[in-house]
Amino acid sequence: MRRRAHPARRPRADPPRRPHRRGRRLAPHPGSADHRRRDAPGARLARQRDLPALRLVRTRQDLDETLARHAAARGARLLEGINVQTPVLDGRGHICGVQAKVMGPDGRATGERREFRAQVVVAADGNSSRLSLGMDRPKRDDRPMGVAVRAYYETPRHDDAYLESWLELWTKDARGERDELMPGYGWIFPLGDGTANVGLGILDTSEAFGTFDYRDVMRRWVETMPEGWGFSEETRQAPIRGAALPMCFNRQPLYDRGLLLVGDAGGMVNPFNGEGIAEAMEAGRHAAEVISAALARATPGEREAVLHSYTAAMKDALGGYYTLGRGFATLIGKPEIMRLAVKYGLPRRSLMRLLLKIMANLPQERGGGLDDRVINALSRMTPAA
Repeated sequence: MRRRAHPARRPRADPPRRPHRRGRRLAPHPGSADHRRRDAPGARLARQRDLPALRLVRTRQDLDETLARHAAARGARLLEGINVQTPVLDGRGHICGVQAKVMGPDGRATGERREFRAQVVVAADGNSSRLSLGMDRPKRDDRPMGVAVRAYYETPRHDDAYLESWLELWTKDARGERDELMPGYGWIFPLGDGTANVGLGILDTSEAFGTFDYRDVMRRWVETMPEGWGFSEETRQAPIRGAALPMCFNRQPLYDRGLLLVGDAGGMVNPFNGEGIAEAMEAGRHAAEVISAALARATPGEREAVLHSYTAAMKDALGGYYTLGRGFATLIGKPEIMRLAVKYGLPRRSLMRLLLKIMANLPQERGGGLDDRVINALSRMTPAA
């Protein structure tokens, strides 16, 4: 999954940030007793024995830059200022390359066009995925779609030990008088550099999807935050930005006629939490392994058979989990259900531990407790998305 920065605002080489030990805290709305207690029952996610104790939080630009430079250092040829437009097809209708525009330092097209050829092409060009559309792979309407908006704010709590997930979005109405429960979920991710990533998301399973200004809702939600965060229009560092969240393999097949789909291009956003970077990187690993194995085969037929195994690998890894997520997405699209879940579920530590493991897709694959075994069994038993 690749989201390029505007060429005029290329990611800066930030100094390394100090690693932080992070947990995750579920937060009800700010007026509740549970929110005032920093360690409300069920708020902490137990550390997993098979995961490292050290976590890192990075900005998206910083992460993209780090990954790109790491790949180049390992032998990848990195071309910047190139905007891929259309696939190049051979006589069989298989993709054998791409046509691209060359962009100038100002982010505008220079008029120059280039063509690149390859035995296998990976589409990691995001939700709109021009390559997928050029290969007749439109989005599926039977899969959930979300929208997220976010911004970076200066905050004195930038070094907070927890990431916060807000299950309710309480705002004031248009007159600023009455509390109003909005659909969706929110998050606060302290970055340790004086800022925090703050945002909210909503799914198209909600009746209110597409009927209001998400950026305005975020402004009103941020205004209700406890003063200790220090969030305001004055501490926001840049405009609120938005993006679509394609979920549950909403563009298929994941491999066909020489083109593999990775990340948002293949609709790999997690329907439980709206996150997609981990899933995109997992897909990238599977794609690399499959392509490497395919190119080692002697005949075109053998190579094609191996490339088709990419779909099975991704369905095996995430298909059952995504099917469970489609049901979950339907439930959380209704604010009334979320309000009841928060009221009666948040105080129950065991239930919250199970919920957090499901939402983050972090059950232990081997060993672990009953909750890990339940999640793994459900994912295996559920038909793949």
